Amino acid sequence: MRHPPTILLLLPLALGACERASAPMPEYDPLAAAWVSTGRIDNLEAVIPAACYTDTADGANPCWTCHTAGQGRNRADTVDLQREYAFSDAAMDNGWTALFIDRREQAAAFSTEDMDAWIAADNYTPLRTALAARLEYPGFVPDLDLHRGVDDQGFALDGSGWRALRFKPSPGTFWPTNGTANDVWIRLPPAFRRDREGRDSRAVYRLNLALLEAAIASPQGVEREVEAVDERLIGVDLDADGELGIARRIVRLPARYAGAASDIALVVGLYPQGTEFLHSLRYLDLDQPGARSRRVRELRYARKWRMLTDEEVAAAYAEEAREKAAGLLPRFAGTPLAGLTNDFGWRYQGFIEDADGRLRVQTHAEQQFCMGCHSNLGVTVDGSFSFARKLPGSAGWAPQDLRGQLDTAQLGHADPEVLTYFRRARGGDEFLANDELLRRFWHADGTLDEAEVRRAAIGGDRDLAWLLLPSAERADALNRAYRVKVLAQDFARGREAPIAPPRRVLKRIEDVDTGLAAQNRVYDDGSPWLAPL
Repeated sequence: MRHPPTILLLLPLALGACERASAPMPEYDPLAAAWVSTGRIDNLEAVIPAACYTDTADGANPCWTCHTAGQGRNRADTVDLQREYAFSDAAMDNGWTALFIDRREQAAAFSTEDMDAWIAADNYTPLRTALAARLEYPGFVPDLDLHRGVDDQGFALDGSGWRALRFKPSPGTFWPTNGTANDVWIRLPPAFRRDREGRDSRAVYRLNLALLEAAIASPQGVEREVEAVDERLIGVDLDADGELGIARRIVRLPARYAGAASDIALVVGLYPQGTEFLHSLRYLDLDQPGARSRRVRELRYARKWRMLTDEEVAAAYAEEAREKAAGLLPRFAGTPLAGLTNDFGWRYQGFIEDADGRLRVQTHAEQQFCMGCHSNLGVTVDGSFSFARKLPGSAGWAPQDLRGQLDTAQLGHADPEVLTYFRRARGGDEFLANDELLRRFWHADGTLDEAEVRRAAIGGDRDLAWLLLPSAERADALNRAYRVKVLAQDFARGREAPIAPPRRVLKRIEDVDTGLAAQNRVYDDGSPWLAPL
């Protein structure tokens, strides 16, 4: 939702304010920064990410992966944002000023031993302990033992019900070569994990997750490879082979989920109420699985608290378009301590490092930053990115790892996704600043070495880990740059931590024309889904 720029948004304070105000603050208080920030948002257009200020006048287009025509139940057609910097007056000046600070001298001051110890430290367990002791805290308390690991089916060994996802990362920002390794976990409500008699059932839970995979990761919810599931648990011939048995493909979706969730409608393109996601962003540690450090840079949590009807979903998209056309600025209900909510039934909350590297609840302004990408982009499925890009079947139920993954095409595309992104963006990131990728895959005359990129595609001799992991030198430089940002605590002025200030990012929009339309470089075919192999 949006509000007039002349109105200051003041949100209700969480319960327990009087008690906290009079109590002495502990040495480590992960709530302190969020508490004092409630209602304070200097950049009301923080929903516009820094990448949207990239200068595309020469025809380089990294914008197409997000700003595409809405598909399925997603009605957010934002292709025009490739043609124009269609910003409000408040956003014409780039508020992400921290991008332009050169901190290379500071980054070089850390010793190798200090950096190794930094990324290997555990700052997640102390967060869990601190939040569990704060009974007045209304937000998410991480209940996943992130470091304990998973079983051979990707389920957390702590019995929490979280399950790890292995997926193809969205182009650009979430490639590890651009600064961060990450993982994603999903959890469905208790009813989806139990049989009709209310008993915990791993088989029922796996079946319901397979049904959800078909409903989200394929456009019409059919013809999806899934892990082996027992059709007899739901009484539906899911693979249409004429008998009830073990299915490894879903071509026919039932009207409802299985087990204790048998009264809950299965809706293609929408997650059921109570679905949760947990997403950690890590420093780069090339010696660890998935290149993930033990230290967590950010922790992001999402929960679907309300199930909308088709009419309500359509109305929410229409209202967003109307308010944007009227020049109103974004507005989201909630508080940083409880999380912010959007009009599509999701609540989001984030945690980030303080100056000492301890995780804290993000401030109101910092959480405002997260809302744009999950609220009104044409490339999401019910507001999310990763699950629609899950590796099919059992291969996708494991911690995130690029090893063995291949560069495959987006749905409707003929060529592999990374190759297509390189062609269109003319670089390896939204800021067109990844010099290492430019050296690896572009000739001196500026032409792309497509044959070399295709080595990570089907039929090649390489994989996405080879294509998208940075060198040890670049990983170290990126880790150092981000640690300097942690010390600066200037996240409200930019979440990114480039090695050097990007040269292709505009400080102010002087001409709303991006230059892409005149060069026939606008694309409306970005898809949240991947083409079947």
